[in-house]
Amino acid sequence: MRSQFLKLKKQLRRSFTDAELEVVRTAYRVAGEAHHGQTRLSGEPYIMHSLSVAQNLAALGLDPVTCAAGLLHDVLEDTSVTQAELQSQFGEEITLLVDGVTKISSFSFPDPNVTHEIKQAQNIRKMLVATAKDVRVILIKLADRLHNIRTLEYLRKDKRIRIARETLDIYAPMAHRLGISQWKWELEDHAFHHLRPDDYRAIARQVAMRRRTREAQLVEVIQFLEKRLAEAEVTAHVIGRPKHLYGIYQKMVQQGKDFHEVMDIQAIRIISQTEAGCYNALGAVHSLWTPIPGRLKDYIAMPKLNMYQAIHTTVMGDNARPLEIQIRSEEMDKTAREGIAAHWHYKEGEANKDKKLDTHLDWLRQMYGWLKDAHAPEELMDSMRRDFGMSHIYVFSPKGEVKELPPGATPLDFAYLIHSDVGHQCMGARVNGRMVPLRYHLQMGDVVEVLTSRNQTPHLDWVDIVVTGRARTRIRQRLRDLGMLPTVDDPVHHPDYEGDVPKTRPRSAPPRPIREVDEATRQNLVRIEGDKGLEVQFAKCCNPMPGHPLIGYITKKTGISVHRADCKSFAKSARDGDRIVEANWEGEGLFETTLHVEIGQRPNVLADLTNALRPTNIDILRAEYQVGEDGFGYFDFTIETSSHGAVNRIMRTLEAVTGVVAVAREKKKTEPSLNLAEAG
Repeated sequence: MRSQFLKLKKQLRRSFTDAELEVVRTAYRVAGEAHHGQTRLSGEPYIMHSLSVAQNLAALGLDPVTCAAGLLHDVLEDTSVTQAELQSQFGEEITLLVDGVTKISSFSFPDPNVTHEIKQAQNIRKMLVATAKDVRVILIKLADRLHNIRTLEYLRKDKRIRIARETLDIYAPMAHRLGISQWKWELEDHAFHHLRPDDYRAIARQVAMRRRTREAQLVEVIQFLEKRLAEAEVTAHVIGRPKHLYGIYQKMVQQGKDFHEVMDIQAIRIISQTEAGCYNALGAVHSLWTPIPGRLKDYIAMPKLNMYQAIHTTVMGDNARPLEIQIRSEEMDKTAREGIAAHWHYKEGEANKDKKLDTHLDWLRQMYGWLKDAHAPEELMDSMRRDFGMSHIYVFSPKGEVKELPPGATPLDFAYLIHSDVGHQCMGARVNGRMVPLRYHLQMGDVVEVLTSRNQTPHLDWVDIVVTGRARTRIRQRLRDLGMLPTVDDPVHHPDYEGDVPKTRPRSAPPRPIREVDEATRQNLVRIEGDKGLEVQFAKCCNPMPGHPLIGYITKKTGISVHRADCKSFAKSARDGDRIVEANWEGEGLFETTLHVEIGQRPNVLADLTNALRPTNIDILRAEYQVGEDGFGYFDFTIETSSHGAVNRIMRTLEAVTGVVAVAREKKKTEPSLNLAEAG
């Protein structure tokens, strides 16, 4: 025990004085006395766990106060020490940290029938509340979980599986969101080891078998690269890193590959002294090897939400195998390893947070508000997985502001990310200059313009359109305010923890410019049987807004009257069926069409065709293929799209694929027509 405490002091002495370490010495003494006689299932004294937690925090560069709280994190839950005694010895700051960790760990449910999903959902909320109050609470909890999962083999199997699953679902994503990559990787690998032991051992064995060969190749590449960087006058050092086992497993599953087919299981990292040096290093790398198209990502110009910055590129190495290279500055490397802890500095006992940290903490504080309205536990878990998800897309506002969203996000998610009122009043969106349905799945790099109207309100089906917890929460709240949804009790609400909910900030006005849509613009958004520019009037009985299904009626005087499809007034009145016409909003009326694609003889053409179609964001309903007597291939793609213009764009996209000879559109035998003259 003494040797482990000396190791902790050695870690802290690198950055702090002996006087600052006094609180750690006192915490070690108090924790040792409180846990005296207690042992873990492994048989070691319990204080060894507390020391390991403090060492994890010290390795992350955290201050003596946080490490002292790590030493004491279990005394309120597992010993006779009271909160009053803790406060008298250590003051309010450490007491609040220990109390916050205790509330996460020791929360109990009096009802024995409470499901695991409800308990897990409540755990998420408690962590978000604790994080919103003081991010160090969750750092201590993560350090605690990290040591626990390292020693998981001493528990019985059902507990191991439950803790490993919880680690993979909650704690590893939380470490990722806080930017602590070294903890994320270790949490994932340990959880993977217990959840899929056969797969873990198989991958570990394969990695070990080829380790010497790969290490020799890696040393050769590093030496070559360091020499060329020096010749290019780029000051940097180069290191190699193997990908962690769970990362390799994920790639195998996602790409449907065996281990030997996963080529980039090791990566090169270039660490320069400055940001400018990163771009100079990128130029040097691309002068040495051919970059693989589509594999360059600049997270320096567009940082991730967890503050991660680097340039990622994949090049074709000399052995015709892909080589992944990450380029970052020394400061970026520290942030990548330590995440939010790298930006957490203390001066005279107060948090002196930089702007990046403050922005990041704002996001974490908002998470509780986004998720607290997800009443069903499975809803909350789904929202958490999406919002904490490892992958995100980046889209732009018309002014060039970068916004981060999960894959599958829609223009409605974007609108609610900007402001609740923008989401409530969203009546349409333009993406890259053209109208799209509100269900459109945003793509990386899309420019999104939200169209709003003061007369617009959320629709019931919006809940099924959005994917982010924030948007779903705000929509449900507004629908309840409007009486369109009943109020419900929260099955995971617990009064013992309600007092810790962080105070919300004053409501701010929505940002501008968000395009406010006038009546003329709303009329221009209407399509009558696919045609635009026709004279339409919105029925006053139902006042349809974008998002509402439409129906049109040709009148004798005012042109075409447009109603909501569910308008009761329209349904009750006597109507001439011949005057009823199809109507929809621009970008929302969907129809099927079939495209005939003729291709020459070449391999992998189907993959090229589907890859070309993916960015167009269309649904392929059916695909048929046959080989003609001439040896040419013939594809029939039946697609669902919203406009004839979209069909033409898709045809041009297919025609640009190498090997495509011709693309033709199948026309329907009967197409509706609109003849105002016959309306009388």
